Amino acid sequence: MKFELPKLPFEKQELLPYMSAETIDFHYGKHHQTYVTNLNNLIQGTEFENADLIDIIKKSSGGIFNNAAQVFNHTFFWDCLTAPKETNLPNGKIAELINRDFGSFEEFKEKFSATAIGVFGSGWAWLVLNKDGKLEIKGYSNAATPITEDLKPLMTIDVWEHAYYIDHRNARAKFVENFWPIVNWEFVNKNLDS
Repeated sequence: MKFELPKLPFEKQELLPYMSAETIDFHYGKHHQTYVTNLNNLIQGTEFENADLIDIIKKSSGGIFNNAAQVFNHTFFWDCLTAPKETNLPNGKIAELINRDFGSFEEFKEKFSATAIGVFGSGWAWLVLNKDGKLEIKGYSNAATPITEDLKPLMTIDVWEHAYYIDHRNARAKFVENFWPIVNWEFVNKNLDS
């Protein structure tokens, strides 16, 4: 199966002032594209040549795993973003679960942000649903993903430096702060139901 760079679910300038079109050009157009290209090259002539992305992530290792996981993680990240809203709060089922499992949105936001900021080096922070139906916040290094732990991914933020260096230099905390006005809660709710 040949993988392709998915279309962004928003126009590049729509995330302003929280994420610049230049960041998206590099992050999506260069980094994400490179993971797609590398994955296609690495799986040629292997048992993964015709496999779907989730199977590749669950069954591979090394370079194939790293590139497959990064294709998945980045695609998921872009889907988690939408044009900014003046008041961007979770609604529906995800709001109920956040209140149940974290006490309030503010407590959840604080814990998720701390996890994202605290990932050592490059990685990801994820909101997941565990096997007991409870929400968890997980921090992962490098290309690691909740898919390998059989957790249901709901939302993610990329905290590799390439995600924020153009706009914020080394200020990861500012990038994480700017994530909240552009979270696509509709997508997060959709993930709960899938």
